[in-house]
Amino acid sequence: MSVQFGRWNLEGKPVGPDYLEAVSSALRPYGPDGNGSYATEEISIVYHAFHTTKESHTEVQPYICASGAVIVWDGRLDDRAELIRDLREFLIGAPTDVAIVAAAYEAWSTRCFSKLVGDWALSIWDSKNRSLVLAKDPIGTRHLYYRFDSTEICWSTILDPLVRLAGRTFALDEEYIAGWLSMFPATHLTPCVGVHSVPPSSFVLLEPAKRTVSKYWDFNPNRRIRYKTDAEYEEHFRTVFGTAVERRLRSDRAVLAELSGGRDSSSIVCMADKILADGIAQVPRVDTISYYDDTEPNWDDHFYFTKVEEKRGRTGCHVCVRPENASSDTTSDSAMERGEAPSFPLNPGHDGHSSPQVKKCLSSQDYRAVLSGIGGDEVMGGIPAPALEVADLLARARFSALPGRLKVWALDRRIPWFHILAEALMVVFPGFAASIATHNRGVAWLRPAFVKQHKAALAGYPVRTRLFGPLPTFQDNLSALESLRRQLGCKALPIEPPFERRYPYLDVQLMEFMFSIPREQVVRPSHRRSLMRRALVGIVPSEILNRKRKAFIVRAPMVDVSHNWSDLVSSTRHSILSSYGIVDAGRLLQVLRRARRGEEVPLIALTRTLAAELWLRRMSRFGDITNHRMPMPPVGLQWDAAHDQR
Repeated sequence: MSVQFGRWNLEGKPVGPDYLEAVSSALRPYGPDGNGSYATEEISIVYHAFHTTKESHTEVQPYICASGAVIVWDGRLDDRAELIRDLREFLIGAPTDVAIVAAAYEAWSTRCFSKLVGDWALSIWDSKNRSLVLAKDPIGTRHLYYRFDSTEICWSTILDPLVRLAGRTFALDEEYIAGWLSMFPATHLTPCVGVHSVPPSSFVLLEPAKRTVSKYWDFNPNRRIRYKTDAEYEEHFRTVFGTAVERRLRSDRAVLAELSGGRDSSSIVCMADKILADGIAQVPRVDTISYYDDTEPNWDDHFYFTKVEEKRGRTGCHVCVRPENASSDTTSDSAMERGEAPSFPLNPGHDGHSSPQVKKCLSSQDYRAVLSGIGGDEVMGGIPAPALEVADLLARARFSALPGRLKVWALDRRIPWFHILAEALMVVFPGFAASIATHNRGVAWLRPAFVKQHKAALAGYPVRTRLFGPLPTFQDNLSALESLRRQLGCKALPIEPPFERRYPYLDVQLMEFMFSIPREQVVRPSHRRSLMRRALVGIVPSEILNRKRKAFIVRAPMVDVSHNWSDLVSSTRHSILSSYGIVDAGRLLQVLRRARRGEEVPLIALTRTLAAELWLRRMSRFGDITNHRMPMPPVGLQWDAAHDQR
C-alpha cells in the first residue's frame, strides 16, 4: 500500500521545494518506510513506501526503465513466477514486483496491464512521448486520482495534495453525493468537480490538451466450465479458492484476518490454516480479529467465531463495537481544534482512522495486511435469485427444462410457480428497468429537481438485463461486481496505523471460475452458496457452513436520533445540503421526528444523509469545497431547539 504523487507542469515551470515538502507531509503517514523522488524541469514525482512483502524492502522507486520511462507501482503482483518465466530475457537476479512490471511494460506496452494479476495501481511517465499513463487493477482495490487543466496535470493516491494544494476551491460533485445517498457513487467520480478517479480495469492516457480512458480487460461471457459430477466442481473450487487465499498471505510478517463468524470470513481463516499446515504459505502466521456488540441482538456472533477459534486452537483479538467504544474521529476533531486541516476524507463515511481497540490490536504485532471477506455474498451465491436461473433458460430457449426448475423453486419458496416465471420475464424485458427505478422513492426529503437530475445514481446505476447476449446470470454477476467496485472506491485508505486490505473473494481467477460454471452449482433451492458449502466440508466447522444467513438489523442509529436530538435539529435548520438544493430541510426534520418516535423510516438513507451533512460542515471550514449556488451558512451556528422537543 505505497503512495505516490506527481505533478506535470505543462508550461515547463519547476515545482518549488516548499510545495514538495507539503506533499511529502501528506503522504508520509500512509508510507512510513522511506521515500523516493524523481524530478525534471517539468515534472516532479514523490513516492512513499509501505512494505508488506519480502521483495518490497529492496524496491527502489520511482523506477527508471531502460527506455527512460518512469514507473511508480503500488501493488502486490500475484503471477510473479509466470511473468518472470515470460520475461526472463529482460530480468536479472531476484526481481522485485516493480522490476517485473517495468519489464512487462517495456515488452508489451499498455497491453501488459491485462497480464498483471493482483491488487495494484501504477503511473508511467514517458518523457519521450510527453505522456502519462495511470492504471488500476481489474477490481479497483487501490486508489489513484488525478486532475488536469491547460497548465498542469497532477495525480495522487490520496486526495489531500490534489485538493488542499491546488490553490483553489472545488465545487461539490452532486452526482457523487447522489451515489453516496443511494449506495455508492460511480468509480470514476470523487467529491470534487474536476478531480477524477482512475476506473478499475482501465488506464488513463494523459497528454497535453488530451485525455483518453481505455478499458484493457473484462470478463469473458463465452467462457464455460462444465464437469460431469459435483465432486469435480468442488475440487476445482477448493483449488481456486485456496490459491486466492494463498496469494493474499504473501507477507514478511503475520497477517491479520477479520473473523466475524459468518461463512465468508470463517472460510478464509480456515483455508489459510490449511495452507499453513500444508507448508505452502509465504507468511509466518495468521491471526484473527473479531467484532461484536452484545447490545445488538443481531450482532453477537461469539458462538460462531469461537467455533473457528476452537478449531484452530487459538483465540484472536475481540473488539467490542458498542457506540461508546467506537472511534469518534478524535484525530480529525483535535486537528480542527488546533486550526489544522485533517486529512481530506474521501466520503462522508469512515475517514480511515481506527478505533482505539483496533489500533491497539494492529500495533501489537505490527500487522500490515488484513484479510477481508467483502465480496463473498455476491460471488459465492449468498443471495438466491431463482428468477435469474429461469431467465437463463428463457434466454437459451430451453423451454423443456422450465417446468422442472419452476416446480422446484416454487416448492422451496412456497409461492406459485407463475410468480417466479413473472419475475424471470421482468428480468429480460424492459419492464424490469421501471421496477428498479423505484429504489429511492421512499427518500421523501430529497428535492424533486435533484432526484430528477441524478435518478440513475440514486437508483444505484441500474442496468437492464439483455435477452440476447451473455446469460442473464452472467450479466447479474457483472452488475454485482460493479457495485463492489463502487464500494471499494469509497473505502478510505487506513491511517494511524496504516495497513493494506486484501480481498480473497475478489480474486480475478476465482471470480472467472464462479462466473463460468452453471448457476445450479452456485445456488440450489434451500441451499444458498451450494458449491462453497459442499466444497469446504471438513475444512470449515459445520456450525458455520450450515448457519442461517446473518441479520444486520441494528438499533443504534434509532437510539442516536434521540440522544443527539438537539444537534440534529440544529444541523437541519442550517443544513448545507439544503443550501445545495439537495435536501428539503422541513421534510428531513419530519422524518427525524418519526424516527425519534420509533416509527419506521428509511434508516440507511437517513443515516447517510446525516453523515453527508456532517462531512460538508467539516470540509467547509477549510474551504476545500464551496457552494456555487449560494453562500454557505455559518458553521457551528446553534439553534435553540427547546420548542421542538415534542
